[in-house]
Amino acid sequence: MLVFHLLVCILVTAVRAVPEVKVGRTTISGRDITANVEFFGGIPFAEPPVGALRLRKPVLKVRLNTTTFNATAYGKSCLQPPFFGPAPDISEDCLTISVFRPAGLKPSAKLPVLLWTYGGAFVIGSSTMYNASELVQRSLDRKTPIIYVNFNYRLGPLGFPLGQEAHDRRSLNLALEDQIAALEWVQANIHFFGGDKNKVTIFGESAGAMMTGALYLSPKLERLARGAILESGSSNGPSALSPTANEPVWQGFVSKVPSCASVATSGKTFDCLQKAPAEEISAAVLGANSFPAVAWGPTLDTGRNSLYPDLASHLYAKGRFAKVPFIAGTNRDEGTLFASTQPLSEAEIKAMVAGPNITPGSVLDSVADKILELYPADPAVGSPYGTGDELFGFPASYKRHASLMGDTLFDAPRRMWSQAAAKFGVKNYGYHFTDPQGVPASGADALFLSDAVPHAAEIAYVYGQVPPTAGAASQNLSVVMMDYWISFTVSLDPNDGKGVERPNWPQYKDKNQVLLQLEGGNTTVVKDDFREEAIGFLNKNAELFNR
Repeated sequence: MLVFHLLVCILVTAVRAVPEVKVGRTTISGRDITANVEFFGGIPFAEPPVGALRLRKPVLKVRLNTTTFNATAYGKSCLQPPFFGPAPDISEDCLTISVFRPAGLKPSAKLPVLLWTYGGAFVIGSSTMYNASELVQRSLDRKTPIIYVNFNYRLGPLGFPLGQEAHDRRSLNLALEDQIAALEWVQANIHFFGGDKNKVTIFGESAGAMMTGALYLSPKLERLARGAILESGSSNGPSALSPTANEPVWQGFVSKVPSCASVATSGKTFDCLQKAPAEEISAAVLGANSFPAVAWGPTLDTGRNSLYPDLASHLYAKGRFAKVPFIAGTNRDEGTLFASTQPLSEAEIKAMVAGPNITPGSVLDSVADKILELYPADPAVGSPYGTGDELFGFPASYKRHASLMGDTLFDAPRRMWSQAAAKFGVKNYGYHFTDPQGVPASGADALFLSDAVPHAAEIAYVYGQVPPTAGAASQNLSVVMMDYWISFTVSLDPNDGKGVERPNWPQYKDKNQVLLQLEGGNTTVVKDDFREEAIGFLNKNAELFNR
């Protein structure tokens, strides 16, 4: 009987044992997500960016000042407005990192690492939105295990301070600095979790992909990652203005901080903001809405060793970017989320095309006229593409505006980036995601138009979270996409021959500009020539639009 009780105790202890990782003198305790996947969340990778550290570059934190650390939950999300419902659990103290890994790894495992940067127009988003357990499980199923990492970065005015003062204090593009710090934490610590710091692939979607693309403009990327995957975003997607171009936007933010409103236009705001109560900063950030007209985002920085030294189009033309292999692609109807659902006149659309700009109006005027000619007011050629004259209950201008927004922000920048990389010999692969079945239709909602393949629709496929209602073809496509992504993470080639049988994905080359069309019933290689004349004109004039 005594032996029996002893065995029971041993078994119960084994069941209840929590996963642990020793990092320096700290034992980090995580939890089991599934029988095969462990999670360690909410680990600080930088000192809290509050008080005197507010509006400053992150101070890397590779060790914890404690012998034990509870990592069973995500950390709090960074301050953000509640665009799509109540804001998540938010805090200024938000610079944390989380790890999903196969269960029971030893430090000697040296698995490849896939690090995610979330999107959200640079003003919303959180690592808590992404559960990578299916992706890690898929890597186990195909016998090419990986570790997945994600992190939080500062958003809105705290992540992208604007104005001459921010430039002078070297505080531009702090969210990009947060991303760099997360990568540096991985370099310092991922081996404790069983990862290989020399096999890091960084990937992201939308703003996260744009930030990842922006790192290509810095020499730092080549020592921090060996590959990248950019889903619906590249460095030339957002208009990169000078720090002073959006000075009024910064002044507007400061004016919402009661303690600092009196100095909002003084050009000397940082000292006051660093001393302001956290509650005032939080309230001001919650009111700093700019979506979908993105005011907060990557800014040109001519300072020494900056992360964004020049327009991406200028650097592309000179081959001045990191020579790191990548996958880059877009979804068929990227612009449907961003297009206005209110009627727009020709003049209003033209004004939107010009947008916030430092190019003289006389120059922009003729270019904008040509762009409107290339994107006519004909619903049959608008987005969602291939839906004829159907308006989905929206004004006639909607599909035209959606086409313009999608190409301007996503499709044209992706093509320019793929072509530039191929020209300078950087191995890269392009895709066009066209599967509509996994996205539920909900009447005339701009994000979920029936028959559309909108911005962000591919994320569920990459994370293995396509709903059963999508059908077998879409669920199979999810497995195929996970296999491509994992294969690239492991070998820098999506065609490792492991996992499910899938089409060969050819490289995007200067003389063979092709994409892999990702569609449940029709995954195949296609030429990268959709809307060739229109996108070609946008890219020819990228400099005029600060890209």
